[in-house]
Amino acid sequence: MTSSEETPSFRLAYVPGVTPGKWVRIWNERLPDVPLTLVGVPAAEASDVLRGRDADAGLVRLPIDRTDLSAIPLYAETTVVVIPKDHIMAAVDEVRAAELADDIVLHPLDDTLEWEHRPGRPAIERPATTADAVELVAAGVGLLVVPQSLARLHHRKDLTYRPVVDAPESRVALSWLEDETTDLVEEFIGIVRGRTVNSTRGRPRSQAQGKSADSDGARRKPATDRTAGRSTGKATGGSGAKSAGRNPRSGSGGPKAAKRGKPRRRS
Repeated sequence: MTSSEETPSFRLAYVPGVTPGKWVRIWNERLPDVPLTLVGVPAAEASDVLRGRDADAGLVRLPIDRTDLSAIPLYAETTVVVIPKDHIMAAVDEVRAAELADDIVLHPLDDTLEWEHRPGRPAIERPATTADAVELVAAGVGLLVVPQSLARLHHRKDLTYRPVVDAPESRVALSWLEDETTDLVEEFIGIVRGRTVNSTRGRPRSQAQGKSADSDGARRKPATDRTAGRSTGKATGGSGAKSAGRNPRSGSGGPKAAKRGKPRRRS
């Protein structure tokens, strides 16, 4: 038996802005003997990390090169424009892409938003990263349109952001090598999809089989109890009450009571 079989582990890659904390907590509760290691990766390198088997699965931003990769979309993020706090757009609740036409809108090399027509005027040079672009916004060089989680990640006191209502959304997905859908990958799929701990889907086969056997035994016993409960209900008048309710004119109960209550004809 190899050391990896003796001490199984799970490596989860994630791109900037994605917060896997909730899912990691559930994993630690359900599989305390299988440590989960988080691997932070740039968005552009996520698919290469998975193909290189440097992570078992990853929380990525779509689109990615789907060759040899499976992906389950999880959620979509609001897109916002990052602006200085004294910018005129700070006075409104939301903006449209057309309203950025006169501003320089920075386009970092790690941007993942899919625009048909990118808003604003392009800068002379593209910043290398979103973090660099945020610094340029603070310096008054231009504005930046990003997923809301990235605006929060790179928060500065001198900057704010507003939703861009007609901008494309950023979609976050769980991805992994399609030929390596292991039991642990299935387990994590079950967690991100909200399956309960009692669900056999997404659980390792040995655990699922054991759970199924326990559940069969548990189901048989309550079934006996429920049958007994129905018999007891009849003895205590449970179903008799329903019978009486269907014959409201029968007085105290059965047909004999109705016969005694019928007046006799006088000759």
